Amino acid sequence: MTESREQLAPLPHSASNRCFGCGPANTTGLRLEFFLAPDRSVVSLPAISGAFAGHPGYLHGGIIATLLDEAMSKAVRAQGRPSVTRKLEVEYLRPVPAEVQLRVEGRVLQSDRRKHWTEAAIFNSEGTLLAQAKGLFVEAVPQPKK
Repeated sequence: MTESREQLAPLPHSASNRCFGCGPANTTGLRLEFFLAPDRSVVSLPAISGAFAGHPGYLHGGIIATLLDEAMSKAVRAQGRPSVTRKLEVEYLRPVPAEVQLRVEGRVLQSDRRKHWTEAAIFNSEGTLLAQAKGLFVEAVPQPKK
């Protein structure tokens, strides 16, 4: 599926963002691009370099966790509530291939004040579920400058 057929809207990032997962200013990061779906979930359609492999041809488990974490974080951010990960539970169902287009989806299931319960999934191009996660995110409170 492509963003044009699904009516996905780009979820922009600051050009100076150095986040490993989504920051365009991080030349060694994943530079993930996210889109907002009409149902308020987020979608990313990356093809992750083999440089992030664990077993040859397949993504490292830490990178898979990063993809899922980023999707959940962006789902909360899309609601105007920048948050940080409090808890992340990943299920690795099948090996996730490198160098091919994947579909990463994230959504908020429930919110209560500063807490947001989320879920995310990674699919291959045939729609097979490869990995999934649940997470708890807490809104970031800006630290006072010293």
